[in-house]
Amino acid sequence: MAVLDTRVLEFLKEHFVLTLATSFEEEPYCASCFYTFLPEENSFIFISDKDTRHIRDASHNIFVAGTVHLDARSSSDMQGVQFQGILIEPTGELYQRARKAYLERFPNSLIMNTTLWAIDLTFLKMTNNTFGAGNKIIWKKL
Repeated sequence: MAVLDTRVLEFLKEHFVLTLATSFEEEPYCASCFYTFLPEENSFIFISDKDTRHIRDASHNIFVAGTVHLDARSSSDMQGVQFQGILIEPTGELYQRARKAYLERFPNSLIMNTTLWAIDLTFLKMTNNTFGAGNKIIWKKL
């Protein structure tokens, strides 16, 4: 499995919320989700109810996209990740690792009655203008 650049991993560790883009038929939709990241799986982990719009959309179209970004005030401070992936409901060993990682980052989520989800990354692009204007790191699943 291709390893993500350490600068990407550090950025993802420092942030907590991703924007998830889904679509069903001709209608796109976005949702904000708290996440943790499993670097050994190249997967975002988040929780959401099965009856939310974004999960209902993904039940018809498992291909999703999204972003994690810094709330920058100028283009020279712009930093963020854009990604594509496949939304799955983890099972077995992946479920155990994902649940443990999510609960370590968000211990209060233990009281929530919801479902754990994983976004198996297929593509990721990081823009970080602090590396120099227009600097990009691109990763693709092999």
